[in-house]
Amino acid sequence: MACTVKDVRKGTRVVLRNGWEAEVLDNLTNRATRMCKVYGTYTEMGSIYTSDLYSAFIGGQWELVTHDTKTLKLAQDRKSWGF
Repeated sequence: MACTVKDVRKGTRVVLRNGWEAEVLDNLTNRATRMCKVYGTYTEMGSIYTSDLYSAFIGGQWELVTHDTKTLKLAQDRKSWGF
């Protein structure tokens, strides 16, 4: 199954495109960034782009996160920044 970014709420466990897991800490569903606690090499808290959300644990199962065209365009533009 698939879900949208609007389905990702506070407390949802997510997997980022780089493979790290994170916990969403806000309910701001209409923004390009979300506040998350990221469990990577270190546990850190900060903003991540919604286009970096790969999957979310919703309703007892992992679902792929789908993105609208505006979000995908922003992700494409960010790649050109060279980061």
